[in-house]
Amino acid sequence: MRLGPLLLSGAAVCAVLHAVGVLVAQPVWRGAEVLSLALLLAYAVARGLPVPRWSLPAALAVLLVDAVRTMPAAPGPREFGWVVYGAIERVDVTAGFESGLVACGAALVATVLLLVGWRGRVTRGPVVVAALVAAAIVGYATVRVVDLRRDLLAEDRSRPGGPDTADAVSAVALAVLPALALALTALALAALLAGRGRRLAAAGAALLALVALPLIDTGIGAVALPYPVFVQAGVLYAVTPTTVLPQPVPALTVAVELTAYLLLVVGLTGADRSEPAVPAPAAG
Repeated sequence: MRLGPLLLSGAAVCAVLHAVGVLVAQPVWRGAEVLSLALLLAYAVARGLPVPRWSLPAALAVLLVDAVRTMPAAPGPREFGWVVYGAIERVDVTAGFESGLVACGAALVATVLLLVGWRGRVTRGPVVVAALVAAAIVGYATVRVVDLRRDLLAEDRSRPGGPDTADAVSAVALAVLPALALALTALALAALLAGRGRRLAAAGAALLALVALPLIDTGIGAVALPYPVFVQAGVLYAVTPTTVLPQPVPALTVAVELTAYLLLVVGLTGADRSEPAVPAPAAG
């Protein structure tokens, strides 16, 4: 068996193991995500790095460092506990923004590196499609913010004396910005790659943009809001993960994200009629 397909198969298997661990809230193997990205990097080098040769390895290196930083803890006994909601006197305006940045910061930096490396002219068709998808994602974020603002105003009228409503609305609006930045950057990359004939890589970038949808709710969920508003989950969080229930949305998010990286690597390292890949130098 050739080295390239073997590395790619290993990366896919490790990605599945990591997604299963997220689904059951217990890692199957702590290093699955790290090894998956490391194998993708090895595959890119073995397959032949595209021009510019720095862009793809730099993006994968950022993702690899973040995977090491966020490696899950060792499996332990499952514990049960109570969640107590107390009165909120002050809303941390930047909490959601910081949480969203932590959740998608590495993906955003990696996408920017790829966008800078592959910058150039784009064709009209992919731009129109990307703009339509971007409008849908921005629309979802807008609906979530507006809906929460309405609930916050209603809560303030029924129970005056709570946290400042303007701060709460600002916190929610800031919370969606990192995910929106990832979505728009990934869609710009998808349009650019599609215009250059890298359709498989463009599909990967488009999948990465869709990851922003659950990340919007992740950022909002990090904002401490008054109880009646806080417990209202977003559309994508109809099933709330607990210690006794699977975590379908986080697991699906991880699966889509790792699939996006796989498609990007395979699509960018494949031969292209206008921009041929640069094979790795032979050893020795």
